[in-house]
Parts: sequence; structure tokens; C-alpha cells
Amino acid sequence: MRFGINFFPAFRASQASAAEYFAQCLRVSERADELGFSSIKTVEHYFNEYGGTCPNPMVLLSAIAARTKHARLVTGAAIPAFNHPIKLAGELAMLDNICEGRLDVGFGRAFIPAEYEAYGLDMADSRARFDEGSAAIVRLWTEQRVTHHGRFWRFENVHLMPRPYQAPHPPIWVAAVSSEESFVNAARRGHHLMIIPFAGGFERCSKMVKLYRQVWRECGHAPGMEQVQMGFHAYVAETHAEAVTGYIPAMRTYLDVFAEAIGRSDPLVRSGQYPGYEKMVEVLCTRGPEDYLDKGYAFVGTPDEVVDQVRHVRDLFGEHEPSLQVTFGGISDTEALRTVELFAQCVMPAFTDECVPAMPAQA
Repeated sequence: MRFGINFFPAFRASQASAAEYFAQCLRVSERADELGFSSIKTVEHYFNEYGGTCPNPMVLLSAIAARTKHARLVTGAAIPAFNHPIKLAGELAMLDNICEGRLDVGFGRAFIPAEYEAYGLDMADSRARFDEGSAAIVRLWTEQRVTHHGRFWRFENVHLMPRPYQAPHPPIWVAAVSSEESFVNAARRGHHLMIIPFAGGFERCSKMVKLYRQVWRECGHAPGMEQVQMGFHAYVAETHAEAVTGYIPAMRTYLDVFAEAIGRSDPLVRSGQYPGYEKMVEVLCTRGPEDYLDKGYAFVGTPDEVVDQVRHVRDLFGEHEPSLQVTFGGISDTEALRTVELFAQCVMPAFTDECVPAMPAQA
């Protein structure tokens, strides 16, 4: 098994400034890289305390690249709908060169209505924009000159610079939550999969992952070459009580800022592109931190308890890479680094025989 770190800024402005948060990310990244974590991921979000501190994942990952040597750097995810393909393709290729081929590119559709509204876009077009934008980016990476006449973007005879460091291009991942079409399309195209299982629930997500792997094989992709990365909040301490006591207020902040971000769009999106969206949002907004603990949606406890939690999730989903949020909800350096240290020293060794080094895996 591989294990990664996931930076998703979800905290109050009263808890930390943006500068303080980014400095914490760099300190945690440097230590996680030294301890053998395989990947470091961050997001693209806007305007809200839920994610909005990081509107450009490439900028933060460039800083992380300068402080690390081994971990893969992952956009989790860059949003084609909000970026011109030429600009996004160039920025990603630039980052791939800066980190000398350690980049994995995750693309996502985005799911917060307020972000689409602010850009003046129709959220019902999210899948079409995703498909057109991501396909155009791959062409720009791999073809010498690209002319594109699409529904949303048009350009003539463009030669992208710089070219990606990795040939033919960085590995591609697709962010999926609960839409079956997202899982199926990722498999058909030979893209890897990044998911947040607490959003869709373990039962539905495990079914979608099985479907993804089935379609992957049916489309002729090499069995076992698909990769699945799953996001989890993590809080590890020497005692169970200490872990729970630290996790609950941080997770409550995370859930509060999520609810606020979603609540700024009224009415909630009612699009066939997001089946079950309103039900999913309702569930996420009404759960408390204790619910996530009860359902096993977070890795919280002593190292021995977390080993059991990781094994349980692996039994449900098969081989995957857990990507750990350790800086959510205003968590301090001391807490975040303790989780990273204990996870690396006491949890990862339980999976030593299954651990593999970070390596580029072409999609």
C-alpha cells in the first residue's frame, strides 16, 4: 500500500491566516516526504472557507516541489471548467518540469454551485466542459500543433510550451463522488480514480469502485494497473481519548464551512449531471463528527486502532492509496505532525510487505 497526504484548507480565518496555513503545509510536506509518504495532493476551490484558500493547486504544489524529493505531487483536482485549456495545460506542464516528472494530474468537475455562479457558468454544462477541456489539454500535451473548435473553447494552430517532462504526459486521475458515469468514463479512458468515500457512503462507493475496475478490464486496459486514491481525515494520538478529543472540534469546523459553502447557492443545483446531489448534500450537512467516527469514515485513534481501520477499508475497496487530511479545521502543527509521525512509524509498517515506493504510473 501507498499512503499520501491531502491538503484541503477548511478552517476559519480566526484560526489561521493564509500565509500561516501555507507555511504549515510546507512543513508537513517536508516531513511527510522524509517519512516515505508517496503523494501530496491539494485542491482548487474558491471564495469560501471550505477550500477557497487554495484557488490554484499548481502554485502550492510548486512550493512543495522545492521542499520535497520523492513524493508524487497531485492536483486533486484541477478544474477544466474554470480554466482555459491552453493556460491550464501550460501551467501543469510547467509544474511537471519544475518537479522533474513527479506530477500526477487530477481533473474534476467541481460540485459547489456558488463557484459556477461566480464564473457565470451553467452547472448543467459541467460534464461537457470537463470532457472538452480535459481532452483538449491532452492534445496540447501530445500534439505539436493543435486546432480546437469546441462548444466552449476555440483556438488555432497552438504549440504548447513548455512540453511536459513526462512522456507522453503526466498520469491522469479523475475525481468522482457518486455519479456512475464519472466512474465509467474514467475507466474507459484509462484514467486513475480519486474519491472521497464519506461523500457517497462506503456501500455505494465500493460498488462504484468495483464497476470502475470491471469497465477498466472490459476496455482492454491491463488488469491491476488502475489506481484508486481515497481521501480520509486522519488524527492519530497516543491514546484514544486524545485522538477523539482533538478530532471532533476540527471536524466540526470542516463540516460547518462545508455547509456554509453549499448553502450560499439557493436553490441547490437540480441537474441531471449530478444525480442525487441534493440528498448527498443533505446527508453531509446533517452529520456530526461522531457520525464519521461511527461509520469509519475517518482514521482516528491510536496507531493500533488506525491499523485496523485501514485494513477494514482495504477489505471493502481492495487495493488503494489512502490520502490523509491532517491539517483540517484549524489543527495545529503539533497535532498534524504527530499524526504524520505516528502514521509513518506505527501504521505504515503494518503494511510494509505491501508498500511500494512512489513511482510514475502512466495512465
